[in-house]
Amino acid sequence: MRRATVALAATTLLTLALSGCATTASDATSTFVLPPAGAVPDYQLGGAYDPADGVGIVGRDRSDEPAEGLYSVCYVNGFQTQPGELDAWPTDLLLRRDGETVFDPDWPDEALLDTSTDDRRERIADTVAPWIEGCADAGFDAVEFDNLDSYTRSDDALTLDDNLALAALLVDVAHDSGLAAGQKNTAEDAAVLHERAGFDFAVVEECAAFEECPAFTEVYGDAVIDIEYSDELPRTFAEMCADDESPASMVLRDRDLVTPGHEEYVFETCR
Repeated sequence: MRRATVALAATTLLTLALSGCATTASDATSTFVLPPAGAVPDYQLGGAYDPADGVGIVGRDRSDEPAEGLYSVCYVNGFQTQPGELDAWPTDLLLRRDGETVFDPDWPDEALLDTSTDDRRERIADTVAPWIEGCADAGFDAVEFDNLDSYTRSDDALTLDDNLALAALLVDVAHDSGLAAGQKNTAEDAAVLHERAGFDFAVVEECAAFEECPAFTEVYGDAVIDIEYSDELPRTFAEMCADDESPASMVLRDRDLVTPGHEEYVFETCR
């Protein structure tokens, strides 16, 4: 699963992220709430199930319902096609090289979306917008957008600026829908994604394992949700929990994010 506004609005959002207060979107017409600072998270992209006692934040796919009574984050694959949905995309919105569609080398059933022009970005946003609005209608509190770093897998066909421009469109839809917008991974771009695209918080994978958590916490403060995976821990999870650089909201999960009852299921928290 690892993937790897204006200045005043950005400053306001960061201040509110640090305080954990409700925040007002930049158009001043919509409000959204940030993840509760330090709350215990669970990441359920492999299938929804009843969260354990003490969990305060739950991430689920857009095809699932939010966790009742808990802060719920809706997963949206905003920069690549979702597995099984390739045929739903017009061919000219898929990145192509030498006449062939470009796929993520780590996720060969996910094609990169072509973010290289204003027209394509607008059309991608028009496709993704109903998913975001559906998250809001279902009762989610926030949305996370995966594969912000797809440009790094494009052999220079796409740029950071291309993806920033699309990200800003998607964040605007989220805010207009009353949802907080979460950056997914992409540590090297955290500051610019917050400042130029308007992201409010971050959902990250393995930042403690890769020693990159400060790249997120320096931008989003306590509004960082980290998922570590049990199969590639460079140190014990207890040591990660005790590390001052680790986010306050952190969980240990199995790589495939299976549901309880499965023999590979792992769920461990710092408390």
